[in-house]
Amino acid sequence: MHPRVPLMGVTIDALTLPQTIAEVDRIIAVGEPMQHCSVNASKVVLMHKDPELLAIIRGCGLVNADGQAVVWASRVLGRSLPERVAGVDLFEALLAHAAARGYSVFLLGATRQVVEAAAGRASREHPGLTVAGAHDGYWGDDDSDVVREVRASGADILFVAMPSPRKEYWLAARLHDLGTPFAMGVGGSFDVYAGEVERAPRWMQRLGLEWLFRFAQEPARMWRRYLIGNAEFVLLVARYRLGRP
Repeated sequence: MHPRVPLMGVTIDALTLPQTIAEVDRIIAVGEPMQHCSVNASKVVLMHKDPELLAIIRGCGLVNADGQAVVWASRVLGRSLPERVAGVDLFEALLAHAAARGYSVFLLGATRQVVEAAAGRASREHPGLTVAGAHDGYWGDDDSDVVREVRASGADILFVAMPSPRKEYWLAARLHDLGTPFAMGVGGSFDVYAGEVERAPRWMQRLGLEWLFRFAQEPARMWRRYLIGNAEFVLLVARYRLGRP
């Protein structure tokens, strides 16, 4: 058993990236559908406003600290997490691991162009990888055909590229219908992997400034999330530090 850290209303797994991958092996071996969640500053703020999202995250079998801000908050609050496990890093590491271990993967979400480009790159970079399916994230009100397609694929790992909290809601509602042992929401990871969106340089990632790079790319769309959201996160940390969550 690995340590789990209570932090700001949820429990986060105190795991490094390699330890997280080892935990995914265990989950796939058990075979029961399990939802993964990555928690960053934005999601912490959102879950404090959304009881349904908070309940979903509390029910996830594996929760990683996606944002460096969450790791810093854990240290301020005396609940230190070992490192950030970014969703896009875990996604790419699991593609390589799946190829090595013989797991099959299903890519779901984003536009058709992006998901097909991501699946194509994954197959080129990992010749032993079985891509059991790739489907865009646009299906209207009826998702039954998509759910049946994922289930029929027999995939071991499902990656879902949707924004938060849509991906958390959808996975929680459809997890057992989908039937995949490990289901992970990956947000915009397909866009990064397909080369549609540029990721921050490594030095900015290490300093916790990836949000600033993303904000600079689309300030008109991202200002509320990053400027207001980051301020709200700092206030939340201060409240917990003072014992007034």
